[in-house]
Amino acid sequence: MSYMYIPKYSISNKILKNIGAIEGSKEVIESAPLVPSFQKQFQSDAIVRTIYHGTHIEGNDLTLIQTKRVLEGQEVYGRSRDIQEVINYRNVTQLLDELAFKRGGYEPEVLLDIHKLTVDKIVSPEKVGVFRTTQVVIKDEASGEIIFQPPPSVEVPYLIEDFFAWLNSPEFVEIHPIIKAGIAHYILVAIHPFVEGNGRVVRAFATLVLIREGYDIKRFFALEEHFDFDPASYYDAFAQVDKQSKNIAARDLTPWLEYFTGVVAIELNKIKEKVRKLSIDTRLKVKMGEQVTLSERQIRVFEYLTDQGSANMQELKKVVPMVSEDTILREVKDLLDKGIIKKTGSTKASRYVIAK
Repeated sequence: MSYMYIPKYSISNKILKNIGAIEGSKEVIESAPLVPSFQKQFQSDAIVRTIYHGTHIEGNDLTLIQTKRVLEGQEVYGRSRDIQEVINYRNVTQLLDELAFKRGGYEPEVLLDIHKLTVDKIVSPEKVGVFRTTQVVIKDEASGEIIFQPPPSVEVPYLIEDFFAWLNSPEFVEIHPIIKAGIAHYILVAIHPFVEGNGRVVRAFATLVLIREGYDIKRFFALEEHFDFDPASYYDAFAQVDKQSKNIAARDLTPWLEYFTGVVAIELNKIKEKVRKLSIDTRLKVKMGEQVTLSERQIRVFEYLTDQGSANMQELKKVVPMVSEDTILREVKDLLDKGIIKKTGSTKASRYVIAK
């Protein structure tokens, strides 16, 4: 008899704050008027980062440049396994594109399909696209001590069945998409359904959940980059939950969800800033007829004037806090010289507006 998995967690202040930041960034990114060529560039950049960092965190030695070359079909000198992993993960990202539009619920077969592509030509054929039938343990390379022991292999099919029952339940529908993806990420790592390739398969599946639940965010993001830059925090966030109980269903996922929502918030904020700067650069290029580069402080002034219509010097000081009046005057003078803003009114009551 199958039981549905029911995740235990609470929405802490940290999670709420992270979700708020995510929603804010999502809105800016999705409504930014980017030209199609920029949009395409952002997407291909995110795919390269996803593939590079998603394989690098698992021990792949190729550099970012080499990864890019492999994806462009160029010859690269490296371990054939490393090259194969990159090709495989590119195929996984293409599969996610196809699965994004699939109607209906979530099927365990999808997990097996992702695994097939992830470990193609890397593990022996009988282990490709099948759940593990042996016990695996993760050991500390230096000390040899066991740091992670997933459930016995006989439990894997049942745990997967219980988990997918939850994924397709009415309860699942009510949960915020970022939380859904975070829970999927943790539980599948905890079950460790395969002999090899678990990390890549799980991260791909969590991304699929985000995409299918309406959080593809133009496909500009690569969460893998953050995990890869600080793997210690990534694995520690798992460990915080792992050590609570041998029983996966009894574990409180709150510490992991605080970490996961924080990663999504940081990654989307980075993209939001890039998109913001790019859309301002684009608007100015149309306006000025040439490429104009603004400093971060000038971007803030420009955005404020765009939103508010006009501002005096006192208001602009609040927009760019923590700097001297001389610095603000210098930035404003540069904007005036470039013809981007203009001054209106008498000296004492002068206000700044965007030059038409």
